[in-house]
Amino acid sequence: MDETVQAWVDGWVVSRGAAPPVPEPWGCTIDVGMYGHVTRHVFGATGDDLDEATVRKVAGAVTGAGVWLKAFRDPSVVAGWLDDTWWIDPEPGYLMTVPLTQGDLPDVPDGYRLRSWSRGGVTRVMVAAPDGSLAARGQITPTGSTAVADQIETAPEHRRKGLGSLVMRTLQVTAVRQGARTGVLAGTPAGRGLYEALGWQVVAVLTSAKHGPRT
Repeated sequence: MDETVQAWVDGWVVSRGAAPPVPEPWGCTIDVGMYGHVTRHVFGATGDDLDEATVRKVAGAVTGAGVWLKAFRDPSVVAGWLDDTWWIDPEPGYLMTVPLTQGDLPDVPDGYRLRSWSRGGVTRVMVAAPDGSLAARGQITPTGSTAVADQIETAPEHRRKGLGSLVMRTLQVTAVRQGARTGVLAGTPAGRGLYEALGWQVVAVLTSAKHGPRT
């Protein structure tokens, strides 16, 4: 399995409280145990190394609803390999990495309140708005030399105020202090600009597909 994919899987399962990944010849299977997200199959190869025959074989064995595929190729390519029982996210995801370096914790904008805490190997950060509502959040899971950032979110009414950067920088500093040297995440198109501004680089494009009931 690609090293960055493996690092993402290792951190993601801890971050989300999922079952340990089960190795497969083509990647791994992760039981998540939620309605709409029962299990996910993650392919270990990226880009041109992920071939059509492998994806078709794994997808063809899926019969239940709520099973996901995570394939590190462009959705326009993977879509041609799946039948109409699969919903394919038309927006690509991005597997991204960054070297983590020690730094100072960033300043919190006036009126906002930042709090962070760690539990079960996961460090969470929240930013409360002046009225006490949730303005931004995120979490990171160090697993040795790598740390996976996850569930980074800023409320629409609080965007473009530097809160996403505040969350990410706080998480990155926390991960370095816990021994991590490389950050890994799977970002959305909406988040890609923020991450790239902070030095993250795309290493693979990600397709997400969900199996639905046959009609």
